[in-house]
Amino acid sequence: MDFNMIIHELEKLGKERTKKIYMSNGAKEPLFGVTIGSMKPYVKQIKINQELAEQLYATGNYDAMYFAGIIADSKAMSEADYNRWIEQAYFYMISDYVVAVTLAESEIAQQVSDKWIASGEELKMSAGWHCYCWLLGNRKDEEFSVQKMKEMLEQVKQNIHLVPLRTQVAMNNFVMTVGISFKPLHNEALQIAEDIGEVEIKHKGKKPGKVHAYAEIVKQGEKGRIGFKRKYVRC
Repeated sequence: MDFNMIIHELEKLGKERTKKIYMSNGAKEPLFGVTIGSMKPYVKQIKINQELAEQLYATGNYDAMYFAGIIADSKAMSEADYNRWIEQAYFYMISDYVVAVTLAESEIAQQVSDKWIASGEELKMSAGWHCYCWLLGNRKDEEFSVQKMKEMLEQVKQNIHLVPLRTQVAMNNFVMTVGISFKPLHNEALQIAEDIGEVEIKHKGKKPGKVHAYAEIVKQGEKGRIGFKRKYVRC
């Protein structure tokens, strides 16, 4: 399937209700409102295709950008490629669930994420912290420096209430992920999650929600899921 065929198929799959949900979270035109599940048959047909992924991502269409992340050749993309993608990520569903997810399957994930976290830019920081969430939830504990993860937990503890909203959410998710998926620092993450307390999530036009990493870590522990690793990062 070529670019025009995919755009045509995505447009046919679009649902007005889904489109409204995406827009309420920050998506903007152009978009069709395609569910992730309805994309999967086309992903199986196309598999990995970096050239097509680049064409789709460049459209600025949220659905096309999401599809691009699924078929991108994450290991072939350079740091410059990821930087170009994050610059075009205009809201968190792209930065955190397209760019960060794609980056998490690359060999340069940590080094790129570290730079984004240090950037001071909300969506870059959010993507960087979320990339570590995807990494920790998928890769073996031995692939990470315990000392580095400790320092990152401390960084969250000291700064989570001082950074922009999307970065707060990402930092909170990082603590939660360490507590659930990184056994060497389970206890430390649990304590820091308790110290942090609730993090309020505000959405335009919606009642603010609250997330609490401590409660989620405890809940997963009661289910015997400490040390959980997902088989795949991308769907």
